[in-house]
Formats: sequence, C-alpha cells, structure tokens
Amino acid sequence: MQIESVASSRARVRLAIDPRNLRPGGTVSGPAMFTLADFAIYVALLGTLGPAAIPAVTSNLSINFLLRPDPVDVVAEVNLIRIGRRLAYAEVALYSDGREEMIAHATGSYALPSTK
Repeated sequence: MQIESVASSRARVRLAIDPRNLRPGGTVSGPAMFTLADFAIYVALLGTLGPAAIPAVTSNLSINFLLRPDPVDVVAEVNLIRIGRRLAYAEVALYSDGREEMIAHATGSYALPSTK
C-alpha cells in the first residue's frame, strides 16, 4: 500500500494490485479492499492526531461492495467524520484507478487510546 496524501481528517491510500489480490475472473478480492479501507482510516488518524493515535485499534468496520472492480490499483479516500475522546468514526470511498464510479463504501470506528 502507498500513502498518496494525508491532511487533517483526510487521507488517500493506493493498493497496488498483485496477482495475489485477484479472484478468479480477474476481480480484486473483498479481503484486499477491506484491508485497504482499514489501513486508510488508520493513516488518516495518524495524520490528524499524530503519535497519540499509534495505539488506536479498529473497533468496527463495515463495507458495502457496489461494483465489480477492474483488476487495477484500488484507491481509498478517507474522511474522518468525528473524533471524540474515546472513538473516531470515518467513511472510506474505494475506486478502481482511473474510474469515477465508487466500487465500495466503508464506514469504521477506531477506539482511541486513553489520555490518562
């Protein structure tokens, strides 16, 4: 995975497709897209909270697969919706590289470390 950009409450991460990420028929596997969404949220948290986010852990992640992805790189665009004292909530849009249609949409929350 390659981090393309990070800004406050946002990140863009690319998954370079490898034959190991493909299913029969030449489509990107769901587990590969799920992993990308999870990692992209973590990147956005690190970019927003800095080192304080290192111990943050995924508490929930849900993904809806919308279109059959092309066998090309997958790009995740993250928007952190809310960062509270104990929980951060985000949404992730996934796209096949070079296409405008969203191939999957994910929402997730991360448990944040205690400030005590």
